[in-house]
Amino acid sequence: MNTPVSATRLIPAVAVPEGAGVIVHRTIGTPPLRNYDPFLLLDHISSDNPDDYMAGFPSHPHRGFVTFTYMIDGHMMHQDSMGNTGDLGPGSAQWMKAASGVIHSEMPKQENHLMRGFQLWINLPAANKLDHPEYQEYSAAAFPVVENSDYRLKVLIGQFADVNAPIVDDITHVTYWDVQVQADKHFRYSLPVENSSFLYVFEGNGQVNGQRVPLHSLLALGDDDNSFDFVAGKEGARLIAISGQPIREPIVQYGPFVMNNREQIDQAMKDFESNRFVRDRAWIKKEHNRV
Repeated sequence: MNTPVSATRLIPAVAVPEGAGVIVHRTIGTPPLRNYDPFLLLDHISSDNPDDYMAGFPSHPHRGFVTFTYMIDGHMMHQDSMGNTGDLGPGSAQWMKAASGVIHSEMPKQENHLMRGFQLWINLPAANKLDHPEYQEYSAAAFPVVENSDYRLKVLIGQFADVNAPIVDDITHVTYWDVQVQADKHFRYSLPVENSSFLYVFEGNGQVNGQRVPLHSLLALGDDDNSFDFVAGKEGARLIAISGQPIREPIVQYGPFVMNNREQIDQAMKDFESNRFVRDRAWIKKEHNRV
């Protein structure tokens, strides 16, 4: 079921083993915040110990939702059943609309002794869960940046002010920003009141509307007022800010399958086990540089 969040709420990240034993730091998708409609999961990979992630995420299926992977440092090698291959380097991102079905693998690779990134799962409405799959991959240079004396903001999905990202979500209208805030400076914004919106701090710390937000924690803004004033601490801060329109439909999840009822989950399992899982070839869009 959907987890309602009617007021500002702080969710610390929890270390969780995934894939072949990869340690991820999870906020959405844990008991305190099982999901935050339309968001199903937020994983943060952050480690300088290769043993935490080198086993990677071997071949596995998805159905019924979108994954968005954003790399901060290091690489993520992607390969899927549609014939797509990719090498996500620092600052690059991948939008994969699994929808009717995709089987893929993700293998992390350290660079300069660093490995950091995020994966967000975005639910799809019932009407779109069996759409054709889509795959988009963009290099760091593809994403526009807004910069002033207080902060530097990278627009990954949607828009900020009048600046548009190369990735547009026309279903749940997600916005996703990577924001670096200078020490003791402010990042103020007002997101749509009807949206599910949150901030996740992954460097430094700060305060939002007077509430302290420590490192590796998510602040769900709730559905009463999505206006916020983030003030960075003495060493500055870096965070992702994400917002999307709730779908308000039943959620039934079984591992990598997210549907609306148990019968659809059973069908997904049967399709996967009988090699009928992937129905369509994914549409591929790659852009490596902005002109």
